[in-house]
Amino acid sequence: MSLINKDMVINTVTHKYPQTLKVFAQFKVDSCCGGACSIETTATSDGVDVDKLVEELNKVAAETA
Repeated sequence: MSLINKDMVINTVTHKYPQTLKVFAQFKVDSCCGGACSIETTATSDGVDVDKLVEELNKVAAETA
């Protein structure tokens, strides 16, 4: 079961799993100004593979969950 999905709002994810900030940075996804939108919306506008991003976010979140 995934902790994070593409429909979640970035600010919610980074608040609950602060360690995910480094993943957003690695993928060059705007977690600041784009933080009020869903992962899918912001990642798509930043030209990022949403599924790959969510996979990496879940790996990091699971390490400390």
